[in-house]
Amino acid sequence: MTPFIQGYAMGGGLIVAIGAQNAFVLAQGVRRNHHLAVAALCILCDGLLIGLGVTGVGTMVAANPTLGMIAAWGGAAFLSWYGLTALLAAMRGGSLTARNGTERDLRKTLILTLAVTLLNPHVYLDTVVLMGSVSGQFQGELRYLFGLGAFAASATWFLALSLGGQALAPLFSRDVTWRVLDGAVCLTMWSIAASLIHRTLTA
Repeated sequence: MTPFIQGYAMGGGLIVAIGAQNAFVLAQGVRRNHHLAVAALCILCDGLLIGLGVTGVGTMVAANPTLGMIAAWGGAAFLSWYGLTALLAAMRGGSLTARNGTERDLRKTLILTLAVTLLNPHVYLDTVVLMGSVSGQFQGELRYLFGLGAFAASATWFLALSLGGQALAPLFSRDVTWRVLDGAVCLTMWSIAASLIHRTLTA
């Protein structure tokens, strides 16, 4: 198995897991709310973080427990807030048509995308720390080929998630379906926040 394929397989295995960023990207795809721009920004962020990991920055971050703790508490706070907004949205209900009329503008959507991506410590653990550590088994250009494979997996996944969400848009013209999506987003955000807090307190 070549380094590229190994990087693709590992990157896909890490990123496909349900998480805050995936839930957000799917929601934007369903809303048709700048979904391709959101996917492109997520791909760019993943590419930069994977690059940092492959070039050796992951080792430094993993060796600094203070940075890890700050990232965990900050991420938990943000995910808790985002989960609350999703819960309130689920209680209000609505439909895709109504929400299309009040969608965020591109700038606000991209800022929220950056927040969901960069304030989640799991992103750094998966890309910078873990990906960087595993890439260390390869020498020279092979190490960068491994990182390129992981980046390709990220690009494939986010484009599929964004376009797949758009294909599901007709389902979300129903109020009950929209409530289920927002409720699922809320539970996802809160469960991740709880796991971060638990891990920090028991470390």
